[in-house]
Amino acid sequence: MTTGAEAAARGIAEYLASQREVVDRALERLLPAGDEWPSVLHRAIRHSVFAGGKRLRPILCLAAADVFGAPPDDVLEPACGLEMIHTYSLIHDDLPAMDDDRLRRGQPTNHVVFGEGMAILAGDALLTEAFRIMTEAQRLKGINQKRVLQVVHIVAEAAGVLGMIAGQAADLESEGKEVDLPMVDFIHVRKTGALLLAAVRAGAILAEAKPAALRSLSRYGEYLGLCFQVVDDVLDAEGATEQTGKETGGDERRKKATYATVLGIPAARQRALELRDDALRALEGFGKRVEPLREIARSVVARL
Repeated sequence: MTTGAEAAARGIAEYLASQREVVDRALERLLPAGDEWPSVLHRAIRHSVFAGGKRLRPILCLAAADVFGAPPDDVLEPACGLEMIHTYSLIHDDLPAMDDDRLRRGQPTNHVVFGEGMAILAGDALLTEAFRIMTEAQRLKGINQKRVLQVVHIVAEAAGVLGMIAGQAADLESEGKEVDLPMVDFIHVRKTGALLLAAVRAGAILAEAKPAALRSLSRYGEYLGLCFQVVDDVLDAEGATEQTGKETGGDERRKKATYATVLGIPAARQRALELRDDALRALEGFGKRVEPLREIARSVVARL
């Protein structure tokens, strides 16, 4: 007999798989073919984009827009831009000068296959192309252009020195040092949480959400982003490579500042549950159209 929890899990799994297919088809269309000159660059780009991945950021963007009834096609390409920015950050994060990882999503990392120089260029290209796609007028005919400008601003903020870059810099600076919980929060709110929050906000803004609804979804995005990182920290400490798609134990080897090391595994698990519940509370008052966002929050913790 299937339990209610199992039925709900099956539902979100099917939803995520379906949305991943939509995003992957769009990315296939938007990115240059692997044999297009310069072919090595384009193969490097496609190697990391199509190595797998949850497509969580574009799916969050689409789900947030759907809460307010926006046609998916109106926000699909800005959503793909978010995935391109995320992939760029992973390529650069894996470089020898950063985390020096050799496995990502179960595949050799970009610099292992294509060399450091081409990996850097692939990441740079994805970041730049993301903003070109987000602002290409012919792709955004159904969207208020002021809303597009607002989204570009919040995404750039999330990806820049107030967001991911600041988090990555603090992460590097903290390696090998004893840090406290506020520092871990600083790193991960920016390094991971900022772009997840931007994805939720982007979908809501493009769908012309009212200010009160946008504030509620923003709270959801903040809690979800932090929850996601807490879970990742726990999985890095005790998960299997088959589950995470990368070599586990890397955070400990590099003496990184993580929730698992600062709080300990049991307390980190509890923190993830609390953040999930905070995210769910932020969605109270919305109707059935917000259910995918609720189930995404539950699915993040279900990885533990």
